[in-house]
Amino acid sequence: MLRHAWERNAEAWIRWAREPGHDSYWRFHRDRFLELVPAPGRLTLDIGCGEGRLSRDLAALGHRVVGIDSSARVIAAARELSPELEFIESDAADMPIEDESVDLAVAFMSLMDIDDMPGATRELARVLEPGGHLALAIVHPMNSAHEYDPEGTHPADWLVLTESYFDRRLYRDEVERDGLRMVFESRHWTLEDYFDAVLKAGFRIATLREIGDPGHTRWSRYPLFLHLLAAKVPQPG
Repeated sequence: MLRHAWERNAEAWIRWAREPGHDSYWRFHRDRFLELVPAPGRLTLDIGCGEGRLSRDLAALGHRVVGIDSSARVIAAARELSPELEFIESDAADMPIEDESVDLAVAFMSLMDIDDMPGATRELARVLEPGGHLALAIVHPMNSAHEYDPEGTHPADWLVLTESYFDRRLYRDEVERDGLRMVFESRHWTLEDYFDAVLKAGFRIATLREIGDPGHTRWSRYPLFLHLLAAKVPQPG
């Protein structure tokens, strides 16, 4: 299960996430996502909050934030660093949050790491009030479906499709950089899977952005991430 994988890699993730300037969050990813996030309302849920870096940034912008994550270790780390914020250990597909009690839910780079992605999306719709917003970021399916050419028969900057794009498979990336090592374990979903989950949960998509790294030779050539803003459609009656 992905839940167990992220608990297993929690200590490495805390070190990785808290190293300033180390990964895409700091370099180009966070600021573009926050441009998409609506202004603070009465309550913002941070789904898959990890050790709390986005929760802290949202709080600094005036949001009243509640962070949700299934990993006990990262929740403990978030509480240690930010005791003034509220963090809850919970499965995103079964949250202890009242119906229609939230006006903004943020799922930043977490849906592909949740075992029941469609169920978590339905749960987000349950807790959001009619007209409330969902802002999410995911690994772009074009990115998660491809690998660097393992045989070296293509130029180093090319991606190759080594398995079917339509295979909703688990994948594992081991990354080591600047003395830090992290194992990322996620599931590849298709673009249609994400859109089906969002639309069937009762959302209307307002904005979609495909994010690459404009300052990188390789990563400026294809989308690394997908950002999306959707609103919960009020039900008649």
